[in-house]
Amino acid sequence: MMNRVRILGLDPGLRRLGWGVIDVEGARLSWVAHGVIEPPQGDDLAVRLLNLFEGVNAVIAQWQPDEAAIEETFVNMNPSSTLKLGHARAAAMLAPARAGLVVAEYAALDIKKSVVGAGRAEKDQVLFMIKRLLPMAGKTEAGLPTDAADALACAVTHAHKRKMNGLKAALKRGAA
Repeated sequence: MMNRVRILGLDPGLRRLGWGVIDVEGARLSWVAHGVIEPPQGDDLAVRLLNLFEGVNAVIAQWQPDEAAIEETFVNMNPSSTLKLGHARAAAMLAPARAGLVVAEYAALDIKKSVVGAGRAEKDQVLFMIKRLLPMAGKTEAGLPTDAADALACAVTHAHKRKMNGLKAALKRGAA
C-alpha cells in the first residue's frame, strides 16, 4: 500500500490493557486488529507488569505498527491506584519504544473529543463511534471490548492529530 501508516493504540490498565491497530491511508482509516491483555490477578505487581510488557511486545511483533499512541494517566482520588496505573502505562510504553517506535501521548479528554466530539463522553459513546468509524472492529467473533475500543480511539486520535500536524507543516512551508 502506498503511504500506509499502521498505528498501535494502547489503553493502559493494570488489570486490562486494551490495544488496537489501525491502518491510515490518506483520510481512510481501516481496522486491523484489537484485543485485551489481562495479566493473572494473583501475581505480584512486577510479574503483572512484565506480562503487560511482553503482551504488547507480542502485539508489535505480530502487527508491525509504524507508530504508537497511548492514553495519558489521569489522576484520581486514590494516589495508590494512580501510581499503579502509571506503572502499567510505563510497561506498555516501553514495548513500542524498544521497537524503535515513536509513542504519542493523548489525554482522555482529547481522545473523547476527537472521536465523539465531546471531551466528557461516556465509554459507551466511544464504543458506538469506534464501531461507526471502524465497522469491521465490531464484527469480530469476540466483539469489541470497551478497553479495546478505547485503544482504537487513541489510535484514531493519533491519525487525526498527525494529519493536522502534516497540514500545518505544509502550510508553513507554503508561507515561507
